Amino acid sequence: MPRLEGELTALSFCWTVERRDGAGIALTSHDRDVRIGGTLCLTTPGLMPNAVQDGSLDQPLAELVCSLDSAALSASDLQCGRWDGARATLIAADWQTETAFVELCRGEIGEVDVEGDQFTVDFQGPSRHLSRSVCPATSPDCRAALGDKACRVDLADRSVRAKVVSADGATLTLDRELGAKFTLGDLRWMSGLNCALQTQVVHVGGAAVQLRQTPSRRVAIGDVVKLTEGCDKRLQTCRDRFANVVNFRGEPHLPGTDFLTRYPGV
Repeated sequence: MPRLEGELTALSFCWTVERRDGAGIALTSHDRDVRIGGTLCLTTPGLMPNAVQDGSLDQPLAELVCSLDSAALSASDLQCGRWDGARATLIAADWQTETAFVELCRGEIGEVDVEGDQFTVDFQGPSRHLSRSVCPATSPDCRAALGDKACRVDLADRSVRAKVVSADGATLTLDRELGAKFTLGDLRWMSGLNCALQTQVVHVGGAAVQLRQTPSRRVAIGDVVKLTEGCDKRLQTCRDRFANVVNFRGEPHLPGTDFLTRYPGV
């Protein structure tokens, strides 16, 4: 890029982030807003990459330090995981023109460390997928998640909405009773301070719902939640409740390692 290779440049760093729920933000280290490739990056003093690496498989792509002075970023949102796994791009751009920029790295937000009025973010690149197993290990239970592309169960009619009547730690009381089929399902906050966050339901008893994690933010009476049915991943449940044995991703009849140690008469 000729404008970036000259002896004198007007260089600024830009950072675009898109959360898993579709919300996003674009920031720049320049002292005024910068438009890059049609995207308006809002000025954020203190935005600076500590290090940018290329070709390392066991380290983050980059480490970024930023001030918490943007209305779209708050310490509580970062700490409760609202930005975890968001897709991020770090760009070096010439703030004098909209078309002169170089993409430094692209990845997902990993570890976030909040300290005082600043936070530090690690960029995780595609190399993190190399640590996954090449093929899944056998298991008697299903390895698919209910409703994903491996399971293929349609969840359109398997979710309900309710309002919070009271909250005590990880236990919520809702304005309607639910069946046991929502145990091990997901609860997504649709309003209130926890909006867009999601957690798992570990037990349902009438209108009482026990969550795996205590909500990160304060729960208010009247907050709306969406609950989706769960699955215990057993073959019997897949057959009797979902009629989906053809997509069962487990081996319930495969002998275990103890089969090899048996001897006659046992």
